[in-house]
Amino acid sequence: MLNKTIVKLAIPMAVGALALTGCGGGDSGSGGDVYKIAFQGPLSGDNVQLGQNMENGIQLAIEQANASGDLDFKIEYVPADDQGLPDKATAAAQKAIDDTDVVAVIGPAFSGPADTAAEVYGAAGLAAVSASATRPDLTTKGYETFLRAVPNDSSQGAGMAKYLTSKLKVEKVVVVDDKTDYGIGLADVAEKSLKDAGVDVVRQSVPQKTPDYSAAAKNVVKNKPDALIYAGYYQDAGPFAKKLKEAGFDGVAMSDDGTNDQQFIELAGDASDGWLLTCACTDATQEEATKKFAADYEKKYKQAPGTYSPESFDVTNMIIEEIKKLHEEGGVERQALVDALRGVKYKGLTKEFSFDDKGEFTNQTVYLYQVKGDSIEYQGSVDDLVG
Repeated sequence: MLNKTIVKLAIPMAVGALALTGCGGGDSGSGGDVYKIAFQGPLSGDNVQLGQNMENGIQLAIEQANASGDLDFKIEYVPADDQGLPDKATAAAQKAIDDTDVVAVIGPAFSGPADTAAEVYGAAGLAAVSASATRPDLTTKGYETFLRAVPNDSSQGAGMAKYLTSKLKVEKVVVVDDKTDYGIGLADVAEKSLKDAGVDVVRQSVPQKTPDYSAAAKNVVKNKPDALIYAGYYQDAGPFAKKLKEAGFDGVAMSDDGTNDQQFIELAGDASDGWLLTCACTDATQEEATKKFAADYEKKYKQAPGTYSPESFDVTNMIIEEIKKLHEEGGVERQALVDALRGVKYKGLTKEFSFDDKGEFTNQTVYLYQVKGDSIEYQGSVDDLVG
C-alpha cells in the first residue's frame, strides 16, 4: 500500500488543479463543448483483462452516447492505468485530475488503489465512481467524492457462506486469502459468516505471485475440508487450482469476482472445472435487459462482455445523464457533478443505481457462476438459488 507521505504530497497538486479550473467543457475544435470521463484501473499488468472488461463497457457507452444525437456536447474517454496496484494509484489519479476537462472518473477498479487514490480525488473535488472496488471499509473513511456502484464484500463474503451452508450443507471450510487488501477483506467476511453459521473454519494466507502453490495446496488437503474459498484474483487462482487438483483436493472450490474471468480457465486448464465463482455482476448474455448491450459489445469487440463490463456501461451512462442535466443548466463543475451523483436514482440495464449518505451502493445482490468445461456459466442470484 502507498504510504501516507506520498498521498499527502499528491494532495496539494490536486488542490492546485482544482483551483485552476472547477469545470470541464473545453472546445472540441469543432465549436462544441467536450467533457471527459476517465477510467482508473489495470490496463496493463497481471490483471489487465479485468481492466479491459470495464474499459470496453465504458468506451461503448461513450461511443453510443456521442452517436445518439441527444447531446449538444461531446464525451471523450481518458485512460488512467494503475496496473491494479496501490503504489501506481496516485500517479494514475493525478493524470485524471490534471486534465481539466475530466469531470468524473470511473474507478479505481481495485480496492487497494481505490483506498490510495480516493483521498486525492476528494481533494480535487472529482467524482470517483467505482463499479468494482468491493472492500467494505472504503465508504467508511470519509472520502468526499468516492462512490461505490457495486455491492461490497460484506455481501459477497456473506453470499459465499450462505450458499455453502444453506445449499451445500458444508461443515468445514478452508478460507485462503492472497494477502492483498481485497483478498484479506473478503476472506475476513467469509470466515466470520461461516463461523456464525456454525461451520469449522481454517484460515490460510498465500501471497500473490507465490512461485509454487504445492505447499499451500497440500495444507488445504491436510485439513480435509468439505470446501475451499480462495479470495484473490485469477492470475493466482489458476496455478493454485492446478496444484489443488494434483494434491487430490475433492471438495467444493469457490472463488470471487477477481477470479470470475475466462483467464482463470486458461491458466488452470481442466483443474478449474466445477469451481463456483461469486460476483456482484450479472451475465449480460443471460439477462433479458442486457441482451442488446451484449450483442452490441460482441459486435464491437469480437468477444462476449466480461466481468463488470455491463456495470461499467451502466455507470458511464449514469454519469453522462447527470452531465447532460448540468450542461443544460449552464455548465459542468466537478463538485456539482459529485453532488448530483450522490443523490442520483438511475435505472440502468443491470440494476437501479443509488447511494446512501456514505456513498455506499444500496443494492446488495450477489450472483453465482460455475466453471463447466471451457466456459463460465451463470447460475443466478445467491438468494434465488438458496431459496
